[in-house]
Amino acid sequence: MSTQSRRDSLVTIFGGSGFVGRHLVRALARRGYRVRVAVRRPELAGHLQPLGMVGQIHAVQANLRHAGSVAAAMRGADVAVNLVGILFERARQRFDAVHAHGGETVAQATAGQRARLIHVSALGADERSASLYARSKAMGERLVLAAMPSATIMRPSVIFGPEDDFFNRFAALARISPILPLVGGGATRLQPIFVGDVAEAIACDIDGARAPGTTYELGGPQIFTFAELMHYVLATVERRRLLVPLPFWLARLQAKALQYLPRPPLTPDQVELLKTDTVVSTAAANSGRTLAAFDIEPRTVAAIVPTYLWRYRRSGQFRNRSA
Repeated sequence: MSTQSRRDSLVTIFGGSGFVGRHLVRALARRGYRVRVAVRRPELAGHLQPLGMVGQIHAVQANLRHAGSVAAAMRGADVAVNLVGILFERARQRFDAVHAHGGETVAQATAGQRARLIHVSALGADERSASLYARSKAMGERLVLAAMPSATIMRPSVIFGPEDDFFNRFAALARISPILPLVGGGATRLQPIFVGDVAEAIACDIDGARAPGTTYELGGPQIFTFAELMHYVLATVERRRLLVPLPFWLARLQAKALQYLPRPPLTPDQVELLKTDTVVSTAAANSGRTLAAFDIEPRTVAAIVPTYLWRYRRSGQFRNRSA
């Protein structure tokens, strides 16, 4: 897509003020797109304005439970990106309402506008899963494609970056707790991917270089077990902690109590998720439906994570060799 075409194109990003959203807004602004950020509370999206030129980024109110607000956010847009997702349920924010029916609402509004759609799901999406999160993600994909068969589906693995809810969570726990739990013994395999690479893949798809109606699986360059990642966190924050294997049944029991905290470190549904590996499938890798399709060289955990986990060290940004 030419520079002038990008300047004439409007991209509506649902959930654009979140973790992935801010990186995608930056990537699109650099390319010259006009960006409309559709969020429940536009007054909290002011941090996005400096990412672009004056008037290039604009926040509007939209709630996926209200089709009218979604349709209004899509008015005049050429492309829609649905990033809305939750990690745990609260009040009316339920997995099915947000991931499944919310995704369908965005797809219907996008189809009505005759725009393009990129729907961000998750690796491990499976309607047969014991996890409500995984089932709702899979249902969302099915409903989106039913409403708009040309939609592109992006399935990232665990996403990491400065504002992530994975490495930051366990580094913060290591700062206050003498032990870190290895749910299920820590054997679950994960393929963490840098948030900037996810944003770049979406931006490349918006550029129109790839075929619509394709599902991409996005993973980083390395596969780790959960235990390996916990060892890495401790080495990075320079803290000695006991890693304790926690059987799934016991983890689920503890999660039943922890789930009621304002930001629960673990929920019963997340325990179910940890029973399944979150890695790019052989089929996707062999067919090129990965980051390789966008000519993106994924960045490693070692190259990125230490740049923000240093704040959990006792010595801060300075190395403490005696820790």
